[in-house]
Amino acid sequence: MVTEAEWERVQGELRFGQVVTGTVVRVPKPGVIGVFVDIGLSVEGFVDVVLLPRGRNEDWPVEGTVTDFEIWCVHTGHQQIRLKPSDPKYLCEDFADFVAQYRPAWPSEIGKAVRGPKPSTP
Repeated sequence: MVTEAEWERVQGELRFGQVVTGTVVRVPKPGVIGVFVDIGLSVEGFVDVVLLPRGRNEDWPVEGTVTDFEIWCVHTGHQQIRLKPSDPKYLCEDFADFVAQYRPAWPSEIGKAVRGPKPSTP
């Protein structure tokens, strides 16, 4: 974990939907929790299982995969940057339906600072 000041600094530099390149560093339980991503910051990135292909663990990015991700949200309790895969092959098949149901404001949040009013997310 980083200091609160560092965490605030990192959040202040990020925007929802901002594209970052990252390297998948851990896939602890394929199909169960998600993947950890090094995005070159002092805090880690994480892609939640709900945003990855369902029922096809073999389609998940493997350790060492370098690809683009979008800033999805921040998890303050874990000091984690939550990411969404930019590449459709790593994204859940029903992403549009997922957004419509769980985060309908996502399109209007793109470009806004991650720090500030909290977006609704599962």
